[in-house]
Amino acid sequence: MAKTSIEKQEAKLRELNQKIKDEKRKIEQRLGKQIINQAQLDYADLSNEKIKAISKKVADVLNNQQDNKF
Repeated sequence: MAKTSIEKQEAKLRELNQKIKDEKRKIEQRLGKQIINQAQLDYADLSNEKIKAISKKVADVLNNQQDNKF
């Protein structure tokens, strides 16, 4: 049985959504890796609490920079 046009479009949409998710994951991994490298952090010391604290600090800095642009 042949797929309808709508079914084909839905399949393409699912594929595109998966590609977007994969690309977001890659960016998140690269960003995290760069922060770890630039801050010379030790992977062994990165507990969930420490990761959250570092993320908050980075977000605060970025948000303050955006606020100062206006």
